[in-house]
Amino acid sequence: MDKLDFLNNVFLENEIKDYLVFILILLFGYILISPISSYLRKFIFRIVGNKNHVGGNDEFDTLLKKPLYYFLLLIIFYFAFNILSFPESWGLVDSSELGIKMILSKGFSFFLIITIFWTILQSVEYLGVRLKFRAEQTESKVDDQLIPFAIEIGKVLVFIFAVVVILANVFDQNVTALAAGLGVGGVAIALASKESLENLLGSFTIFLDKPFQVGDVITIGSITGMVEKVGFRSTRVRTFDKSIVTVPNKNLVNAELDNLGVRPVRRVKINIGLTYSTSVDQIKNIVNDIQKLVDDHKQTNQDGKVRFLNFGDSSLDVMVLYFVRSNEWDNLVDTQQEINFKIIEIVKKHGSDFAYPTTSVFLENQNN
Repeated sequence: MDKLDFLNNVFLENEIKDYLVFILILLFGYILISPISSYLRKFIFRIVGNKNHVGGNDEFDTLLKKPLYYFLLLIIFYFAFNILSFPESWGLVDSSELGIKMILSKGFSFFLIITIFWTILQSVEYLGVRLKFRAEQTESKVDDQLIPFAIEIGKVLVFIFAVVVILANVFDQNVTALAAGLGVGGVAIALASKESLENLLGSFTIFLDKPFQVGDVITIGSITGMVEKVGFRSTRVRTFDKSIVTVPNKNLVNAELDNLGVRPVRRVKINIGLTYSTSVDQIKNIVNDIQKLVDDHKQTNQDGKVRFLNFGDSSLDVMVLYFVRSNEWDNLVDTQQEINFKIIEIVKKHGSDFAYPTTSVFLENQNN
């Protein structure tokens, strides 16, 4: 036993055995942190997860791996450093007064709270992933639009609660008095954030009035595209050139909005110009064949009109008007392309051609 007496030796007012325990806690903590974190993630997943969600376990692991790791790391440091004590000879003030002890204590509490609420936020994020997966299995688009909005509300509430806990536990603030003070300054805050409040109210109006849903194709001003997400402040629209346009919600509520997604049909109107050398019989045959084409096409209804309407400057103008029985953009352009190819064939078949801008100049010969 005498060989172990050196463990009772004191260095910086802590025994050698205390330093040994400190090192052992850090060593075993480093070894065990990964399996403990893995076990906790599996345990939490059994509570909030869904076995039917393909890939859900991997997504859950990815979301919670970092916050749980740092949370456990802080716990290990807490137990390890509690074995040691600051030397009294340093003359450090108590943790209730401003000094190194207070900074370390408050810093530990701050980061511990951050990791806890980080874990909660990531859990809310996974809940959103899970609900989106379930929403994709339904035909309704309402849940596709509502779930991201609800998840954002959940994240904001968690963030607000985290700030309140930090103020109360780290900065020793009277939360009740602080809330009363915010009530007094609420008017000033509301005026300063008038535009944000308008956008927030606009988002609620969108959900209640339902002028469109996620997945609908809308036109607002010069913007046409598919709605991808409705958020607190704005709505994201994916245009047909694959860019993302962010539109403030108040603009969507106040402006004229055309929801192309709820149209039972999509109208196509074009004018084709025939050369002036085309005879009357040729025009009649072309008009009749194109009319039959748009009537018989499987993607159009019977409301199409093909008429010879105008004598243009360089062409005989035939109007082609038809309606595609689909509100999908791909179906529209595919149908339009098919009909355009057939129109070219019809015009060529009847011996006519398409006109292009020309100018005829007649010179009058005057004999003096």
